[in-house]
Parts: sequence; structure tokens; C-alpha cells
Amino acid sequence: MERFLWVCLGGAAGTGVRYLVSEGALRIFGNAWPWGTLAVNVAGCLLMGALMQAALTTASIGPTLRFALGTGFLGGLTTYSAFDWEATAMVRSGAHARAALYLGVTVVGCFLAGLIGAWAARRVLGA
Repeated sequence: MERFLWVCLGGAAGTGVRYLVSEGALRIFGNAWPWGTLAVNVAGCLLMGALMQAALTTASIGPTLRFALGTGFLGGLTTYSAFDWEATAMVRSGAHARAALYLGVTVVGCFLAGLIGAWAARRVLGA
């Protein structure tokens, strides 16, 4: 239960940072491109890679801290970081075809799911 609470706290902090970064990017760069989303996704992937490498190769980051930072904070900041880590782990283990399939299915599947979700909402709401 303690780990769960740390993950929740980390997630709350991550979503707060995501909001602040998105608002800051909007003010600085405008809304012609989703700079805030791009920034948190790239930063989240960078931080997830560093966190997991450190956690898996040293004893300085225990399981509770790893979950609080990885699943909690980075999961709140961006779920893309977990997706990236999973694909990277597949590549590192030599499962290149599986990683390519995972990347393709995720990107195309999520894009199509978003389109279908918007279409369904328009149908239901009559908009």
C-alpha cells in the first residue's frame, strides 16, 4: 500500500509538471505545433532511460523509488516514456522485429483509436 501511495504522489507531480511545461511552451512558441507534448515526451523518454538504467545497474535506486519515479512521476508526465522503454528493451534483447511491430501497432493503433473515439463522440453527441 505504501508503494501505491508513492506512485500516486509521483503521478500527481508528473501531471502538474506536464501542465506547466505545456502552458509554458504555448506562451513561448504558440500553438502551431504541439511543443509542450513533444517536450514532455522527449524529456520523459530521456529520464525513463536514465532512471531504468540506473535502477537496473546500481543499488542506489530501490524498487519503491523506481516505481514512484517511473510509473508515478514519469507516467504522469508522459506515458510515452513507458512505451519507449518497452520498445527499447525489446531492441536491446535482440527482438528487433517484435520491437518494430510493437512500435507500428502502437502508433497506428493509437492514431486510429483516437479517430474512432472522436467519430463515436460526434455520433453520440450529434456534433
